[in-house]
Amino acid sequence: MNRSGIERFVEELGVQLELEAGTPRMVGRVLGWLLVCDPPEQSAAELAETLQASKGSISTATRLLLRIGLIERTRLRGERFDRFRAHPSGWDDFLWRDEQFHEPRRVLRIGLDALADEPADRRPRLERLDWLYAWWEERMPGLREEYLAERREADRRTKGRSR
Repeated sequence: MNRSGIERFVEELGVQLELEAGTPRMVGRVLGWLLVCDPPEQSAAELAETLQASKGSISTATRLLLRIGLIERTRLRGERFDRFRAHPSGWDDFLWRDEQFHEPRRVLRIGLDALADEPADRRPRLERLDWLYAWWEERMPGLREEYLAERREADRRTKGRSR
């Protein structure tokens, strides 16, 4: 096992999510570890020990990751505590959710309505942002279908190689 490479990956994902998504660094570290750990199911205590983190920070990170669907809670037979693992289709569900475009557009419409009686030069900033979200909203269903077709083909090829 390339321990230093795995540690670097976990730390880099923590930094990446902190910078790009504004999450606490531990959120990315937990997700990073759950993407590469063996066994794939880890208890909160195991996460805290491996990541050298407090139980509170692990609790906060797992709660956020559960809420957005990137990890799932599981329990192994006979155990009295939960374990966490990366959700197999979590990224698909997260990246392709419709509300990532609908909700911002709903809020932007509130702003545009509020500026309806104001001088026209106050609207372009919101109109441009609304146009961007509308552009993505229109194209995402087609992109999703293209992605799913390619994903199915990749899965078929992978299954063919494992026989």
